[in-house]
Amino acid sequence: MNKAVRTLTRAGTVTAAAALLVAGLTACGGQKTGAGGDKGASQGAATPAASAANPAEAVKAAYLKTVAAKFAKADVTVVDGGRTQRMVGTKGWYPAATEMTVVGSGVGSTVMIGDVVYSRPGKPVAGKTWMKLDLAKGGKGRSRINDDPAEYLGILLGQQKLTFVGEEPTDGAGTRHYKASLTNADLLKADESSKVMEEANRTYLHEATKDVTSQELDVWIDAQGHPVRVESTRTESEGGTTKVSARFSDYGTVAPVVAPPADQVTTYEDMLKGADKSLGEADRTLREAGLGGLERS
Repeated sequence: MNKAVRTLTRAGTVTAAAALLVAGLTACGGQKTGAGGDKGASQGAATPAASAANPAEAVKAAYLKTVAAKFAKADVTVVDGGRTQRMVGTKGWYPAATEMTVVGSGVGSTVMIGDVVYSRPGKPVAGKTWMKLDLAKGGKGRSRINDDPAEYLGILLGQQKLTFVGEEPTDGAGTRHYKASLTNADLLKADESSKVMEEANRTYLHEATKDVTSQELDVWIDAQGHPVRVESTRTESEGGTTKVSARFSDYGTVAPVVAPPADQVTTYEDMLKGADKSLGEADRTLREAGLGGLERS
């Protein structure tokens, strides 16, 4: 990957939407395809009818039901480093897949499937309507927190600090509110409850959270056994804190996230060929395409 592309990735500012995904979409994406979805589906008959007096069983049942759904609509607000962004779109899990639009950005949707980010520029570039950036190109992909419904429930699986707060209305419907305040040791611990996760997915989640020093997590589960609201505050070892407020709906009925047609895609590497000699030229190219340009540190 050339210098310009490394600069883009480090700065996390390819477009307002791609920045969100490359720099994190609160660090979204990357979970590898495994048998987790199959296992969740096979056990998806579990229901949220578990007693509120047993939060672990209620969350376990909701996790299995959510895994089987595979996709949901998402409305997510992220506060990170003093910047607030609201995104709407679709979330998928096992494997991680996201299609989101930053509200008010004027930039089209950004798609992330695994380690690959597709962003739609303000106008075509080299005759293509999508641009592709492979975050794992030339090396191993990095585990990233995806902030999807299954992941939130996965974090709560087997947590002894999980408590039932009470029955509360969310968007006019009855839900059950569960809460946990977790340390890094809590996040990395696995017991029999968390083993309902496919081993590869559990290992991935532990890798993604190993630098999280604390996690405050509130989840509201509806009568169908799906998390419809999440409030999360996450602090990482480098000192950064990310707050997420999310609403999820339309489980299993929203259209899945798919990659754009290959004939409509160009790559950042192709667009930035020769940009090592002139980052200024690369900056102008990005700005002319409506992608925001390069951000200097």
